[in-house]
Amino acid sequence: MTDKLWQRHPSTFARQALVLYAALIVYGSWYPFYGWRSLGLAPFAYLADPLPQYLTLFDVVTNVFGYMPFGALVVLAVYPRLRGAPAVALAFAAGALLSALMEAGQTYLPTRIASNLDLAANGLGALLGATLMSPATGALLDRGLLRRLRFLWFERDRTAIIGIAALWPVATMFPAPRLFGLGDWPRALWQHFDAGMQDTLLAWTPAAWHVPSWPAHAAAWLPDDGWEAVITALSLLSAGALASLPMRTRAPRRRLLVAFIVLTLVVKAGVTFLQSQSGLLFDWATPGALIGLACGSAAVLLALALPPAWRATLAAVALIAALVFVNLLPVNPYFDVVLADWRQGRYLHFNGLARWLAWTWPYAALVWLAFSAERAWLTRRRARGTKRD
Repeated sequence: MTDKLWQRHPSTFARQALVLYAALIVYGSWYPFYGWRSLGLAPFAYLADPLPQYLTLFDVVTNVFGYMPFGALVVLAVYPRLRGAPAVALAFAAGALLSALMEAGQTYLPTRIASNLDLAANGLGALLGATLMSPATGALLDRGLLRRLRFLWFERDRTAIIGIAALWPVATMFPAPRLFGLGDWPRALWQHFDAGMQDTLLAWTPAAWHVPSWPAHAAAWLPDDGWEAVITALSLLSAGALASLPMRTRAPRRRLLVAFIVLTLVVKAGVTFLQSQSGLLFDWATPGALIGLACGSAAVLLALALPPAWRATLAAVALIAALVFVNLLPVNPYFDVVLADWRQGRYLHFNGLARWLAWTWPYAALVWLAFSAERAWLTRRRARGTKRD
């Protein structure tokens, strides 16, 4: 009998992905998280409201598709404890409850309107996602090709780094002054300070550390295309080296990394086409970016010859260097034109989420690398202690 209980395996990755996706739903539903106010309405009063007078197919379809992954992830996360109809029912109930809470919260946001139609579309999306995933759950998690490849090509205890690497193509969607120039929130935060606050902060640091004197000097070292090539190559090297860490030696690592790079470029081009008002696909493909892509791809493939510890060190060094350049170099003045071409309006919350990922991904990767280095150091220390005993 092939369906014994001990042969079914829960998926830690599915549970982590469910938590992450639920957090993204909260972010997208309540962004930008300020301006909360009360109009004297009960939070769930929207349930009894008539249907909205103006309906758009875009909003309905977006709400349905937005909750389909949530329903599918619930079914995967509760397997094997719940399967079939009970898992689908739980996914529908969880999706409807989460959507009801999100809509209730929007009652107090000036930029959002609580809608019972959105609740119905979200619940339908969760139900569809769960229904489509339910028949494939066992094959996907226990007997399917994807699970066999997962453990044939990747280490079993590297779920977190696989998830971080998988988010990199998504984090690169938002336009940046230089291709793959992620993590520039320190510069954005600094620019939000007025001159008095900047002078106060600089007064606490040595004169040689004063950041405003650095960008002009650094920018003169290379032309702007040269700096874009450097940042693109460093960012791609750090992401590729990071993505290679959970791969087993017998995995087709070069082909996987090439697919990783191609997927990133496809996502970048596709989102640029959808978001650009002029319908451009490759406005980010400047001469400097193309040189950086070629150099970064070659460096990633060559880095596979290094041991994992050296690749992790290389990823950390490249990532830190890219962050320093991204935050210190002056922004290309033509970037404002590119950003103005980026659609706003109905895409406001998508843009906020994409920008948040672009800001935080490098720091999440550095945190994982730091914890990994500490764990390796503690393991070696315990091993030396055991040998002495």
